[in-house]
Amino acid sequence: MPFEISLAEWSLHRTIRSKKIDHLDFFDITKNKFGLSAVEYVNIFFFDKANEKNYLKEMKIRADDLGVKSLLIMCDSEGDLGDPDPKKRAKSIENHYKWVRAAKFLGCHSIRVNARSSGTYDEQIKLATDGLQRLTEFSKDLGINIIVENHGGLSSNGTWLSNVIQGVDHPMCGTLPDFGNFKIADNIWYDRYKGVSELVPFAKGVSAKSNDFDDQGNETQTDYYKMIKIVLASGYDGHIGIEYEGNKLDEIDGILATKKLLERVGTSLSL
Repeated sequence: MPFEISLAEWSLHRTIRSKKIDHLDFFDITKNKFGLSAVEYVNIFFFDKANEKNYLKEMKIRADDLGVKSLLIMCDSEGDLGDPDPKKRAKSIENHYKWVRAAKFLGCHSIRVNARSSGTYDEQIKLATDGLQRLTEFSKDLGINIIVENHGGLSSNGTWLSNVIQGVDHPMCGTLPDFGNFKIADNIWYDRYKGVSELVPFAKGVSAKSNDFDDQGNETQTDYYKMIKIVLASGYDGHIGIEYEGNKLDEIDGILATKKLLERVGTSLSL
């Protein structure tokens, strides 16, 4: 296999929200249910615990006991890093500090943030670049990367986001390309293969988004073979994270189907 597979916690968001499992069960399920050894957290599932050392210590103990590596924390609901209001932008930057510290404690390499903004195309580049530069200035001293996902709005435009990252111009600010999040606005979609090819040169993580599968086990919206060839051709050598978001299969089966597809594609590409 030319890459390792990780599990994004969002793949289990319905199961966690329905209280069928707890955030602290994530490690055991990842290792013993799915046979995986690397995880990507979502901050909303332990939103009020970022500063609770005992809770973070429990996470670390459980991960270490199972040999599960903590890769990154996906951070949402902390304001807009590209907010046109300077005070709100500064507040959003500061809101992310605790997640940088938590990521450091847990042994992650990155936090995933959103480059959300408003205004014209160029105004949003300027604002998002400013927010990311200032957050990276804080995170670099802790050795934590700031990575941006294509996650709606102009961030789902590969050209726009790659321009932002180039504007930040720091080796610790990069991307988390997602195979599927290329919806810019209602009925406006950016080409996913073009987008990933533009974002993957800056990637420090990759999200294999999946929603549904055909009878052959292929994802119905993304050609995984084509997409992973793009990822590997860039020289990317990190984990590829399962992020199942579909409704037709339950989350367990959706994760297993995505894993099987990634393994099949990975094996064929390594021949």
